[in-house]
Amino acid sequence: LFYRIKNATRFETVHFSTLTFVRNKQNLKNMNILTRQSILPHRPTLISSISFGVLRKLGPRRWFSAHSEEPELKELMEYMDSLKNHEKVGVPKGAGTDSDDGFDLGRMRRLMERLGNPQSQFKAVHIAGTKGKGSTAAFLSNILRAEGYGFVLMLIFSSFLSDNVSKDLCNLQLLLVLTFSYIFLTVGFIFLSSPHIQTIRERISLGRFGELVSAKTLNCLFLQIKKILDQAIEHENGRISHFEIFTAMAFTLFARENVDIAVIEAGLGGARDATNIISSSGLAASVITSIGEEHLAALGGSLESIAMAKSGIIKHGCPLVLGGPFLPHIECILRDKALLMSSPVVSASDAGNQSTIKGISRINGRPYQSCDLVIQIERDFKLFLELLDVKLCMLGSHQLQNAATATCAALCLCNLGWRISDGSIRAGLEGTFLLGRSQILTSKETEALGLHGTMVLLDGAHTKESANALVKTIKMTFGVAPLALVVAMASDKDHVGFAREFLSGGELVAVLLTEADIAGGKSRTTSASLLRDCWIQASKELGNDIVHDGMIKSREVFNNLLVCSARKLENGTILAAESSLMASLKATNQILRERAGNQSGIIVVTGSLHIVSM
Repeated sequence: LFYRIKNATRFETVHFSTLTFVRNKQNLKNMNILTRQSILPHRPTLISSISFGVLRKLGPRRWFSAHSEEPELKELMEYMDSLKNHEKVGVPKGAGTDSDDGFDLGRMRRLMERLGNPQSQFKAVHIAGTKGKGSTAAFLSNILRAEGYGFVLMLIFSSFLSDNVSKDLCNLQLLLVLTFSYIFLTVGFIFLSSPHIQTIRERISLGRFGELVSAKTLNCLFLQIKKILDQAIEHENGRISHFEIFTAMAFTLFARENVDIAVIEAGLGGARDATNIISSSGLAASVITSIGEEHLAALGGSLESIAMAKSGIIKHGCPLVLGGPFLPHIECILRDKALLMSSPVVSASDAGNQSTIKGISRINGRPYQSCDLVIQIERDFKLFLELLDVKLCMLGSHQLQNAATATCAALCLCNLGWRISDGSIRAGLEGTFLLGRSQILTSKETEALGLHGTMVLLDGAHTKESANALVKTIKMTFGVAPLALVVAMASDKDHVGFAREFLSGGELVAVLLTEADIAGGKSRTTSASLLRDCWIQASKELGNDIVHDGMIKSREVFNNLLVCSARKLENGTILAAESSLMASLKATNQILRERAGNQSGIIVVTGSLHIVSM
């Protein structure tokens, strides 16, 4: 969808800062502004503002392919495309378990040894979990940035060295950096989500303002270490994967940029994930957000085996932050592993913690939820924080839980000696927004899709748990507004379970089942007709009234779906399969308008982050 919007409107979303960076002699006068605004209480407002995007006119781009998007990355992307990519082809059975069937973590360690073990040169917070790890990582990284981590050393000092500035000015700048270095460290944030929304560069961001790694930086790094990568791939008989190479590049970049702390999201499971090469001496804290039935085959086939796999990121003596809530026996598995590793445990779901949503309001037409967040931990660590009227742009009770988990992680870091103020926690939480998570398109974006006057919400939910959370978020935000869905899913998901959550969550006007390439390929794509059959099965189990394009009495109408009147169809949720995303959107919009009458309806595009990235 992002490709369709940007291609039609020639707009690109870009992040902005309210500060002018020091890049040349003419900007030296802004140095006092930079240092002053970094230290004084302007910081929370600044961080809150820079997390939103502005639109800048650019040429049309195909977001999923960096070949056309960013020519500088062509060689890198061709190299990466030559490697085995489990996002495209799927994950082998048992690959994420700590067993003979699991990924060979020794292969990753050997690769890192060739690169000089860069992962040992910075501290890290390692985050795993079935759901919520990406949002929790984003919340935590923005909290660290709000405190000032990742500002002076990388953004200012490196800028002066790259410009033709006199030695005296460089010495002055270095003095300022050293003076304030006890406050400002460098934070690296690796965002290894699957998939990225617009560009592979989203997976790595650096610095206080969360800027994506530049194409130039990424390409230069690749060219510098390509010979080492080639040798490693040859030594491992071509078994090194796309994810392993990109993780190695990210860790190498962090080491070269002298980051002091990195927030790292695990890919699959934990124990055998390529990111799990961080030793206990390099780990500041580990975080496990949730345990659910996703990637069952790859992680051992049960909730218990999934919990064991994810507990593999717990390191000896390092704090463990639990999100939850978990089933009692699953939490026991995680706590028993922490006890075995002598790791103190902090739980965001402890009885002493209180997180409540007080209501939904809007700023410039965009909704936010007003929340109270109280953390009171007595076990292992004694932690306390009370934040009232926090304005979260990330909607839903599940996002409030993710915010609470990130807050607990931040308080753990405080307990370990990191400087993080209550104001920075508030600013970081309020300034967090992720594409494809309960994201409402602007009127310009919906018009670009030919859906004038219709509200469109994008959400990458793809499990029954995330579908349930999305249903609750929609009800909380929009009440009983007429609702229609456009759904595409990967082949290894629980399609019937996903459908059941929506069909039991309230009345649906229509569901259009469509198709999306998964990581740029079709091997994991579920056909629209198969998805339709799964929704028919779920509706029969629930006893819901539906009208679908397989019914003989309705077939003639569905054959002309784009031009027919939805009023010709009997009452009940309309189900139809259409492989074209744009045709699905247009048909959904037409049905919604004719069924909803004068009411404002909502189209929700969901089932996978891959359909969001189209």
